[in-house]
Amino acid sequence: MTTTRLTVAQALVRFLTAQYTERDGVRQRLISATWGIFGHGNVAGLGQALVEYADDMPYHQGRNEQSMVHAAIGYARQSNRLSTHAVTTSIGPGATNLVTGAALATINHLPVLLLPGDIFATRPADPVLQQLEVPYAGDISVNDCLRPVSRYFDRVTRPEALIPAALQAMRVLTDPVETGAVTLALPQDVQAEAYDWPEEFFAERTWVVRRPGADPTELAEAITAIRGARRPLVVAGGGVHHSRAEEALAEFAEVTRIPVAATQAGKGSLRWDHPQDVGGIGHTGTATANELARQADLVIGVGTRWTDFTTASGTLFEAPGVRFLNLNIAPFDGHKLAGRPLVADARSGLSELTEALQMHGHTVTDGYVTEYTEDKQRWEHRVDACYEADEIDVRPTQPQVLGALDALVDESDIVINAAGSLPGDLHKLWRARSRDQYHLEYGYSCMGYEIPAAIGVKMAAPERNVWALVGDGTYLMMPTEIVTAVQEGVAIKMLLIQNHGYASIGGLSETVGGERFGTAYRYQSDDGTYTGAPLPVDLAANAASLGMRVLRAKTVGDLREALAQARAADTPTCVYVETETADTVSGAPPAQAWWDVPVAETATRPSAVKARELYDRHVSTRRRHL
Repeated sequence: MTTTRLTVAQALVRFLTAQYTERDGVRQRLISATWGIFGHGNVAGLGQALVEYADDMPYHQGRNEQSMVHAAIGYARQSNRLSTHAVTTSIGPGATNLVTGAALATINHLPVLLLPGDIFATRPADPVLQQLEVPYAGDISVNDCLRPVSRYFDRVTRPEALIPAALQAMRVLTDPVETGAVTLALPQDVQAEAYDWPEEFFAERTWVVRRPGADPTELAEAITAIRGARRPLVVAGGGVHHSRAEEALAEFAEVTRIPVAATQAGKGSLRWDHPQDVGGIGHTGTATANELARQADLVIGVGTRWTDFTTASGTLFEAPGVRFLNLNIAPFDGHKLAGRPLVADARSGLSELTEALQMHGHTVTDGYVTEYTEDKQRWEHRVDACYEADEIDVRPTQPQVLGALDALVDESDIVINAAGSLPGDLHKLWRARSRDQYHLEYGYSCMGYEIPAAIGVKMAAPERNVWALVGDGTYLMMPTEIVTAVQEGVAIKMLLIQNHGYASIGGLSETVGGERFGTAYRYQSDDGTYTGAPLPVDLAANAASLGMRVLRAKTVGDLREALAQARAADTPTCVYVETETADTVSGAPPAQAWWDVPVAETATRPSAVKARELYDRHVSTRRRHL
């Protein structure tokens, strides 16, 4: 057997350069680049290996370990989960900084490969710098924090153990059911150790991403359920996008005329102007979709995990006898809400359903179509009213900011957001023009995601305009990858909205009796509360100091001009605009469904007492579907 003598780190990098995915006949590199910040735990191992194979494995220099994962995830999502990046860090704080990003990847079923350095396997220095000492276990390190947020975890304590670990890692990354964060913890001494590797380990491997069809019995039951429903409703989740099932969903909707609502991850599954698209569902959804949900007798979930906030699954579906049909590639999600499972790839399952229902000539009634069509038209009038700006020489509301961007972009633009008050406004108001224009990370809703994710998305789609929509709270969490965008010439656009605080949580705090306590960016008053004047921070100046071109917009007119300039720019560009402060409403329509957030059961303050009374009325509508 032919062998090659390499270090463990060199062997791993060479192995990664030979891994490919294939779906529908399209083949591409699985790990197309590696992000890294080097310290004593990885500089002599993976750091040296990345220099050794620099021609084959592109390297990107990050500023924060968490944001490197976010960038890799953004790239993976834009690449339909068929290609991703690896992320390497030193041991200690570098490794634990990966935890949030790993959780985000796993919760959203997005592949990313994490390669943190680890303590010495041979223990010549014990404890080593940054080592966590656990008196009852000598084999625990801080990297064990990554176990619960990883879909696969292994610690490579011997060179020969890399072979099965690396193969298992690739299996999980390419499995549409299992994919998420994959962690290979690499002790720093093992990384630099040499070993005679079989050449077969470095041969090109192609991992075929499966499209399983439905079980015939489950398919027949699903068809019977749909044909027997009077008021069916489709809820499209992120699985529609992961499967590239948008065209299949459109055909299903056109054949059956069943309306389609979307979760945050599923928005854009149909264009906003498709006749069957009724907008977002759940707490941040449209009145049209949520009213249809309340009256639906069959709810067809396609690629959704049924998270409560994004679907209001515990209270919204209130029709007597309502039943659920869950088309999902993951059996775990297929059985949720006591649903009838249809375990299959979204595109395969939808195509099979469409063919069968078309053969039966099945469609919903004209009256049902007229009802949701007219409701949708009324909602669009509300969107127009929110976007409209009668005066251009005034400070814009947040919906008017979105309206200005909406009027500028076309189907090639991509908008990215994750946290704050923007997801609610976007889910209700944004008119998605293409399958991947609307990029909302709402499985983990992680503040700080937007800027690094925009870099990853732009790397995957360099010909597209990519917008990071960022509030001041999110910006202050993680602006550092602006430096990376400048360094690598990644021409992202950032729309930075200043409203002086945590606007979303401020509004929630008010409704649950918290009186917006601790949610505004203001000076402290004499009573210790943060109710003084807004802080004199200048986030635009901060972004400029990190190397970004900044355009300041004070009015609606300024904003329109600045957005147009930013869209045409070929360097990283920020549009900064100040809207309302955090203790005022955004101007968007109120929530269309209830979000279950517990309220203090006993309190003396009137706001909390009133909030509890309202909570008790809503909580009585909870329903466990059995």
